[in-house]
This record gives sequence, structure tokens and C-alpha cells, in this order.
Amino acid sequence: MGENAPMDFAFTAETGLAGLFLASFLAATLLPGGSEAVLAAVLLKHPDQAAAALLLATLGNTLGGMLTYGMGRWLPQGLAPEKSALVRWRGAPILLLAWAPVIGDALCAAAGWLRLPWQPCALWMAIGKAGRYLVVAAGVGMV
Repeated sequence: MGENAPMDFAFTAETGLAGLFLASFLAATLLPGGSEAVLAAVLLKHPDQAAAALLLATLGNTLGGMLTYGMGRWLPQGLAPEKSALVRWRGAPILLLAWAPVIGDALCAAAGWLRLPWQPCALWMAIGKAGRYLVVAAGVGMV
């Protein structure tokens, strides 16, 4: 390969989907990052994988949010997360906003800290995150 030759990197559907799952998972934890650009890239490069991409992005992001929920459960009851009053007032459905920048992680942690049942939390979280990814897919012309 010459000095100015492009890199010979195969962006296969499998590597794209694996990277999307990882990016989606990490983006939903307390680590900074976004998975929307990764989803858009996978959808543009492999439009035939749209359903798998949306499913894996939603699953990865929901699992990452549930990790944050789990970390909230580990907090002693004497430490109140900032958004706990909102989560206590609205309950698990507030996790429709778990995808939102800045407040999403706090909402997931507060739900765990408040010991809200994990099943409804995961369901509401997944619905909200899937909705966000559908908007991204529509933005690149896939929906």
C-alpha cells in the first residue's frame, strides 16, 4: 500500500453493527459519547441492515441505561440524586426521557436509587431510546 493510498478497512455490516452496539451501550452510561452518528453511518453504508441496526442500538443503549440504573441502586439511601423528586413523582414512565442529554443519566440513576421496579424502568427506557433512534433513521431517509 502506497503512502497516499486509502486505508483498506472493510466496513462490513457485522463490524458496523458490533460497533453500533458498543457505541450505544457506552453512550448510555456515565461516559460521554453519542451513538447517533454511528447509527447514521451504519444505516447509510448498510441500509439493508436498518432493522438490525435499530434493534441493536436500542438494546445497547437500554442496557447501558440499566447499568446506570444499577449503579443508582448501589447508592446509599441517604444520598439523593438531583432528579429524584421528579422520578419519584412520575415513576418509571419518566424514563421515556432517558435518552435526553444531561438529564437522561440522572433519571436512570435516580430510578435505581429510588428502587423503582427494574422491569417497567427497562421498558420505558427502551421505548424512549427506540423513539430517538427512529428519529435518527428518519433523518437519514431510512424510515
